[in-house]
Amino acid sequence: MTPGPRPAPFLAEFGGRVRVRRQQRGITVGRLAELAGVSRRMLTQIELGQANPSLVTVDKIARALDTDLAGLALPDQGAPEVLSVRPAGSATVMWTGQPPSEALLHAATLGRGGPELWSWTLSPGDRYQAEPDPAGSEELFLVQAGTLTVTVEGAEPTEVPAGAAARLASDRSYSYANHGSEPVRFVRVVQVGASGR
Repeated sequence: MTPGPRPAPFLAEFGGRVRVRRQQRGITVGRLAELAGVSRRMLTQIELGQANPSLVTVDKIARALDTDLAGLALPDQGAPEVLSVRPAGSATVMWTGQPPSEALLHAATLGRGGPELWSWTLSPGDRYQAEPDPAGSEELFLVQAGTLTVTVEGAEPTEVPAGAAARLASDRSYSYANHGSEPVRFVRVVQVGASGR
C-alpha cells in the first residue's frame, strides 16, 4: 500500500541516510537499485527526498544496505546506553492512510532486525496490506481500542478485540483492517527473522 504524505523533513533525512550508507559502502545508485529490486529513478528520488516510498520499498533498500528499517528511519541512536529516551512526539511516521490512520515507529534496539516498537491507528474502513517479512519474522500486538481484523495468507480473518494480545508469524502476506465504526489503536512489536539480518 502506498503511504500517505509524510513530512518533507522526514523524507529529506531518510533520503540522506540512504545516500550516506550507500556511499559508505561504495555502491552506485544503479547497483543499489538492482540489489533492492527498485528502479534507479525511484532510488534517486528517495535520496533527494522527493519520493514517499512504501514500507516494503524502505525495507528492501535497508536490506540491500545491510541494515534494517529502523536503521534508516530513526535518527542515529549513537553508542549503546543503559537507558535511551526518545521524547514524546518524536516518533517517526512510517505510514498513513485515511485520517487518522497512521503507523508510528517509536524505538528499536541497536541490534539489527529489531525488536521495533510501533503504535498504529486504523480509521473505520481502512486497511493495511503487508508483504511477507523474512523467514522467521514475528510480531506481537496488543489492541488498545476497537477491534482489529487480521487476515493471514491462507487463513480466515481473525478479530482481535480491545484488551486482547496476539502473535503473528509475519513471514507471509497479511493485512490489518478496521471493520468497526471507531478507530482501532494497537501497539506492535516486530522482530525480523534471521534471514533478514
